[in-house]
Amino acid sequence: MERILKQRDRLLGISARLVGLVCTGASLVLLLLSDPRPILLLIVLPGYAVLAFALVRIGATRAMVWPLVAVVAGLVTAVLVRLGTIGAFDALVGVPAPFPVSSGAVDAVRLLVAGGIAAVAIVLTVSLGNMIVLVGAFGVTLITSAILFAGDAAIGVVGFSVLAAWTGLTLSGAVLSAGLLRAARRVSSIGRAHRSERQASETEAQRRQGARLLHDTVLATLTLLAHSGVGVSRDALRRQAGDDARLLRQLRLSPSPITMSAGNSEADGGDGLKSDSLQAVRARFERLGLDVSWHGAGTVSLRADRLDAFLLALSECLENVRRHSGVGEAHVTITDDEASVRALVTDNGVGFEPAAVPAGKLGYRESIVGRIEEAGGTARVFSAQGSGTTVVLEMPR
Repeated sequence: MERILKQRDRLLGISARLVGLVCTGASLVLLLLSDPRPILLLIVLPGYAVLAFALVRIGATRAMVWPLVAVVAGLVTAVLVRLGTIGAFDALVGVPAPFPVSSGAVDAVRLLVAGGIAAVAIVLTVSLGNMIVLVGAFGVTLITSAILFAGDAAIGVVGFSVLAAWTGLTLSGAVLSAGLLRAARRVSSIGRAHRSERQASETEAQRRQGARLLHDTVLATLTLLAHSGVGVSRDALRRQAGDDARLLRQLRLSPSPITMSAGNSEADGGDGLKSDSLQAVRARFERLGLDVSWHGAGTVSLRADRLDAFLLALSECLENVRRHSGVGEAHVTITDDEASVRALVTDNGVGFEPAAVPAGKLGYRESIVGRIEEAGGTARVFSAQGSGTTVVLEMPR
């Protein structure tokens, strides 16, 4: 919020600077055109310069001193301009008669008090203390203008100009300030909603990751034990149970458990790609008694998160072969090129109908398709009852 307030004050300052400098410059131009006497310009130019400098500083800093300097410099300059245009300084240079007052000179003073000075009202609308200063500055400016044009036919026009300009610029500053704060609150609300949504998404992703890992390892081992470990040696069951226990500890102690690629990489290149020999996957299914024929590339080079997803999806494909195909043999072909890595897993088992898989089944929809797609890859399953199964996994580099 503090940053929003700083930006608000900065925008208000820039607005005040632009309005003030334009009106101050226009006032000076009118004065030069209507009353070009050197003595008058010599006297009033320093006041214009101080006013312009104060307006520039208003747009660059939040200090309250510069609006006050602008008001004082502007009023002093307006007094000097008015006195000069009615001949108050003519005696200094020996001019016997006063210089005639033109409408341009009156307009120069009016622009100065109703534009150059009034511009500070834009930045004095952000707090109660500033509003008190604003009311005081307006009162002093209005009284000074009334005194300068007392007895002059232009007093009504000048007074109305001061009142209208200060009122309009005050309202403009208040509306701009309120609009910026309202926009800031909306942005903050959107940011909170986005953070909540992102947190919910991250929580859901962690839940799904935990469910997948438990399904792929612990539940698979428990299912194997429930069937008395048919086809699997006692040592293999013991080792598999130890791996599952280690995984459970990792899930309990850390939101990001070590996955299959951790500790098994043969190389980690400077481009962020990890290369794995598939040894962990091979060793697991050798222990579980599945005869897997491996073809093609002996290593997989992928980014760490994609490598994890690829290896875990490949493991689940082989686990499905072991548990559901009715055969004890599978073929895995690994191919890669500059763009992607592919794995082809085939078996000659009983097959199934992919469209008929219930939505609650984690093995197919989550552990294979969902996992691969979340990492940016694709998974295609070709199967039919009695015709075996082929799964194609593709992961971009």
